[in-house]
Amino acid sequence: MTYNLINKVILVTGANRGIGKVITETFLEAGAAKVYAAVRNIASVAPLVEQYGTRVVPLHVDLADPESINAAAETAKDVNIVINNAGTFRGGELLSADAIESLSFQMDINVYGLINMAKAFAPILKANGGGVFAQLNSVVSIKAFANFAAYSASKAASYSITQSLKEILGEQGIRVLSIHPGPIATDMGDAAGLTAIAEPPSLVAEGIIAALNNDDFHVFPDTMAKQIGSAYQSFAQNIVEANISEA
Repeated sequence: MTYNLINKVILVTGANRGIGKVITETFLEAGAAKVYAAVRNIASVAPLVEQYGTRVVPLHVDLADPESINAAAETAKDVNIVINNAGTFRGGELLSADAIESLSFQMDINVYGLINMAKAFAPILKANGGGVFAQLNSVVSIKAFANFAAYSASKAASYSITQSLKEILGEQGIRVLSIHPGPIATDMGDAAGLTAIAEPPSLVAEGIIAALNNDDFHVFPDTMAKQIGSAYQSFAQNIVEANISEA
């Protein structure tokens, strides 16, 4: 099965840099009609607008601000694919003085922001015939790392929410993707101290397209992610993706 991106309308949160910027560029090059570049600072999208013209539509979205998400949904009524790429990262030890504050901050954006995005855009995707809702999680949603334990916990929570969205939105004809990059060459990767082993953001964009074509739920795009995904595959297929009754 081949998923046709031609003339699709996409919304990408955090589209101004890193993975989000490359996803935006890749989807436009693959024939998408338009990308809503959903960012906190509209001016940061200027280079994309300069390159692609009216095919890039700047849109104010702050994942910590539900009102901005709802306002964006009122504008982007024609969207077919939502890629919730934006997130926040804070390192630090689990038992540090600011650990609870750090976790709260990251949960607010990485988890509550995801829920608010799904609430706002699921009705639009359904009205437009189904579409796709893709969430950028991380390999740390499966394997926690102690030097950024709060971030790992927030991504584990977002992965759990994404699994529930797969079931809930699937009943409405909406496909859900859970994307689990390892170390990627972005500002966030640099902040996590992963520069030396980071791989290009293009792997994530290519992984999303491959998952759309293969009807996959999980996306493990880079070397580390593929290693973890390979070990996780049996559990993912037989438990996470299986139809298991609560009874």
